[in-house]
Amino acid sequence: MPSRYLSFRCSLPWLILLLQALFLIHSFFSFSGGLYSPSSFYPEFQDVNHMVIFGFGFFLMVLRRYGFSSTAFNFLLIVLGVQCCVLVEDLLLLSFLSCSLAKAVVSMTAVVISAGAVLGKANPVQLIVMTLVELILFYVSRCINKTLLQVPEHLTLMHVHLFGAYFGLAVSSRFPEPPPGLDKNRSTPKSDLFSMLGTVFVWVLWPSFNSVLADSKEEAVLNTYLALAVSAVAAFMLSALTSKDGKFRMTHIHSAVLAGGVTVSYTAHSIQHPWIAMILGLLGSGITILGSHCLQRCFNPALKLQDTSGVHFTFGLPAVLGAVAAVVLCVVEKGIAKQWNNLSSLGYLILVDVGAFCQTISTALVTGLITGLILNIKLLKTVHVSKYFDDQFYWEVSF
Repeated sequence: MPSRYLSFRCSLPWLILLLQALFLIHSFFSFSGGLYSPSSFYPEFQDVNHMVIFGFGFFLMVLRRYGFSSTAFNFLLIVLGVQCCVLVEDLLLLSFLSCSLAKAVVSMTAVVISAGAVLGKANPVQLIVMTLVELILFYVSRCINKTLLQVPEHLTLMHVHLFGAYFGLAVSSRFPEPPPGLDKNRSTPKSDLFSMLGTVFVWVLWPSFNSVLADSKEEAVLNTYLALAVSAVAAFMLSALTSKDGKFRMTHIHSAVLAGGVTVSYTAHSIQHPWIAMILGLLGSGITILGSHCLQRCFNPALKLQDTSGVHFTFGLPAVLGAVAAVVLCVVEKGIAKQWNNLSSLGYLILVDVGAFCQTISTALVTGLITGLILNIKLLKTVHVSKYFDDQFYWEVSF
């Protein structure tokens, strides 16, 4: 291996050991155990835990020669990241945000989504560094929304889709593009099947994700399930309509069936009429499939975006749609209830809601670009660009 690259064997084990020692020392001097209670609803916490570890682990198995790394690195990032979440909240943000294990696991969704954008390109050292940096920045963004814009705490956590998608896209734009002749960044029927397995697992458990921290859990579960169901039906319909030969495309199904859950993540707990959630699920599925066509063919090459697993149109665009829907529904609700008396109060309401979403996206993009530059310094590089999307550099495998 060229000398300008960091030795993988001499870097990763010691980095993990250092971090685990830090987390262990923190736990020794930390607060009482009650602070780390997952929640009073342990089954819901377990659903979210399974969804993030198992569901997203297989969801990211889209590359034909990167299956071991997709699932195992996802698991490694989560178990390290959850401990980092607890440490960050204890040391930095305890006066602003309450700490719990459930919130730490939900926060890790942002990292998992971002990892999908750099899938196959970032080595484990870079992924761990990205995880630590992104979690700190995400909590800073949450603090800004909560303290300055008065966004409820559980809604600041629902920004994981926005922050994760656009942070990951910004980071991926700083990585070198793979050689034109490299064909390892494609899928096979086997990898698509495993990825679809993860998608189904995430789909089944998504109502728990949207309701685990919500006050109105019954409404959140009902609205999330209906939105997911409609988005899944719409995914099959739109896939057949948009393909040249009228056949279903696994890429469409893999992405669009989850759009409903992302779209209603901000409003699942507050929607009073189920048909609203169903419409949002339909619109989310539509924007995902149409966005995949436009982004991959037009915008990604022009903006030099390298979105390996399509997190932009799977999570980013539906999250933007959900953010806009949340503002519209909030204004309509306040207007019907006559809780605002003049246009100035209405304008302030819109400004605060829009400001929270814009702050999240802008923070993710700016800090993601900086993080991408940091990850590509010589100190953190362990693999040449020609070895992208390949398990053989990290695992003992035979193809």
